[in-house]
Amino acid sequence: MNARRTRRNVLAVDLGAESGRVVLGGFDGSAIRTQEVHRFANTPRTGPDGVLRWDLDRLWRDVRDGLGKAAALSPDPIDSVGVDTWGLDHGFIDERGAILDDPVSHRDGRTRGMLAEAARLVGRKRLYAETGTQLMEINTIFQMLADVRDGQGRERERYAAGNRLLMLPDLFHHLLCGSTVAEYTAASTTGAYDMTRRRWATGLLDDLGIPTGVLPEVVDPGTDLGPVLPEASAGHPAYRNTRVVAPGSHDTASAVVSVPFADASAAYISSGTWSLIGVETDAPRVDEATRRANLTNEGGVLGTVRLLRNCMGLWLLQECRNQWAREGRRYGYGELAALAAEVPAGRSVVNPDHPDFVAPGDMTGRIRRYCARTGQPVPDGVAETARVVVDSLALGYRRVLEDLARVTGRRPSAVHIVGGGSRNALLDQLTADVSGLPVLSGPVEATALGNMLVQLLAPGELADLSEMREVVRAGQRPELYEPGGDGSADERYGRYRELVAADAADAADAADAADAAAGAAGAGTAETET
Repeated sequence: MNARRTRRNVLAVDLGAESGRVVLGGFDGSAIRTQEVHRFANTPRTGPDGVLRWDLDRLWRDVRDGLGKAAALSPDPIDSVGVDTWGLDHGFIDERGAILDDPVSHRDGRTRGMLAEAARLVGRKRLYAETGTQLMEINTIFQMLADVRDGQGRERERYAAGNRLLMLPDLFHHLLCGSTVAEYTAASTTGAYDMTRRRWATGLLDDLGIPTGVLPEVVDPGTDLGPVLPEASAGHPAYRNTRVVAPGSHDTASAVVSVPFADASAAYISSGTWSLIGVETDAPRVDEATRRANLTNEGGVLGTVRLLRNCMGLWLLQECRNQWAREGRRYGYGELAALAAEVPAGRSVVNPDHPDFVAPGDMTGRIRRYCARTGQPVPDGVAETARVVVDSLALGYRRVLEDLARVTGRRPSAVHIVGGGSRNALLDQLTADVSGLPVLSGPVEATALGNMLVQLLAPGELADLSEMREVVRAGQRPELYEPGGDGSADERYGRYRELVAADAADAADAADAADAAAGAAGAGTAETET
């Protein structure tokens, strides 16, 4: 072990799209012992303007409550704190540092049509070539385009001179210490950042009509952002000398840090509300093969790149739970997994990435309607619906793993599943069965653990990813799931691929129709003006 390692107390604020938590970590020089000190719900709300927004004030109160609980539980001062969140969403501060309104959720419908509009203006190939980012309508760049095209002008006003755009974790770092910079891994998820040149894609944004004066400086994970402000910690003495250190502030970047890779060719799945399936590389891969596979290049820690696809994850099950709760039936995730395990595999499957499943609402009804529309048996009841979800997620994982193998020329040796979704033993086993690859499950606390490991970079306690993963292995032992099953996975996968192809064809037809309508409208306008 490295002689420079000493005992340190670090605090990870890990905000997910369903819930947030504050986790205290004690590093003893070889392993990290974690303790969740505060967990809280995170639910967006529709404001008076009809826009779905995150309740920033309530989230900040919960973060501060977590800081207070951590201080009360820790016998020693807190050395550092860092925040990670999901990607895509952003807010603004003015020139005095005041936050302008609650950040809009990527699940708000205002981005509908913005990808098509951007493609009309600059082309899909350019959108990918200048950023290396998977094209999804919820990407930050399309949120920004929706902002500047806001007919009411309210969102467009955020881009005024003197204001600054900050990604969600950067907003919380601003509240903690006053910093006004963006952390690299979060910036890399926007679709507005050039991954090859490591800078904002200002030329692309200019041509889309998006003002670039609001874009902040980008700093690396592990950057010391400054001391915790007294008002953020209520003046608690445990935070008298605490530093705010930027972790891999995109939650998947932190999660991948703590993947205990035994083989560099292994793939990972960061499993939560979203499923991010990828491999770790030394440089971005931006070419026609990755564009056609719709793979994204996102920033990692210490010069790494995460070549992956962002797919729908346990969001479907979360929204099903919410619907059943509205109907007076409450189920835990473990209970749903047990119920689903009693149902035969593959009776019906869905394409989890279909646009019908993006927004909150009656997910059970949407799944039933999708199955009916595609000529499959309609799931009846909780167990059958939960089974459709887990079967479909595993099939989607196989598709991405195959795409990764094709563009890299290397089949993964294994799949590491980390994060909260790794608790779902049924999904873990299905992933092994469907992919034909061994699955290593855990750590569950991957994101918080990775957040803490990056915080230990700043004071020099850890030097590189090898040392970080050594710390993970010292305290974690993944559970192994070997491929098995009854041999029916290939048939289910073929059916799933047919659904995905049909959905893609429908989307292309809709886009062509929209383009034709826009062209006709433009022609009509031109004739009137003439």
